[in-house]
Amino acid sequence: MRFPAPLHPGVLIKRYKRFLADVELETGETVTAHCPNPGSMLGLKDPGSRCWLSHTDDPKRKLKYTLEVLEADNTLVGINTNRPNRLAEDAIRAGAIPALSGYEALRREVKYGANSRIDLLLESADRPVCYVEVKNCHLRRTPGLTEFPDSVTSRGAKHLGELSDMVRQGHRAVQLFIVQRNDCDVLSPADDLDPVYAQALRDASLAGVEIIAWACEITLDGIEIVREIEVKL
Repeated sequence: MRFPAPLHPGVLIKRYKRFLADVELETGETVTAHCPNPGSMLGLKDPGSRCWLSHTDDPKRKLKYTLEVLEADNTLVGINTNRPNRLAEDAIRAGAIPALSGYEALRREVKYGANSRIDLLLESADRPVCYVEVKNCHLRRTPGLTEFPDSVTSRGAKHLGELSDMVRQGHRAVQLFIVQRNDCDVLSPADDLDPVYAQALRDASLAGVEIIAWACEITLDGIEIVREIEVKL
């Protein structure tokens, strides 16, 4: 996935009200940008951090800038949680994720379970339907280790229960973590931040839900899924 236009460099002043960030641009102008990330962004919101924003001229948009990339731990980190679904879709269509290759059709946001929508539904005439739930991950507190989630996610635990139900019905179900950074080799649940989700992830694995994680290469030109990393439950 390439950014449609060059990103604007700046320095983070503060992130607040979950979806707002004040940034001083390289030009000296201070702008309020949309922060497309509902999580805590633990370790990724320090004032003074270098950051990069996309810009739109859409007259319907109140905030013209969107926070896309931050520098942390001497690497670039993608913080836009709207990106992983597109990244996963593009990689699957390109056959870049072997575990999810070979399906004839891919559909997005298909209704299933208890009033939910699956991120990606993979279908072929000769194999069970595959339900793929995509989660963004970028928390790093220990070198080499990324963790999920970075705050309590009851919705995430609900989705794991519904994926387990799909397995019990004879379908295939996959929890796919897209790690928007490339300095980690292992993913684990963050037990201290959300023990309920951590247990739900382990229960889902025991129920037959496949848990896989892929890391991304982040540049100022774009984001690409590049390698699978180990999952330790």
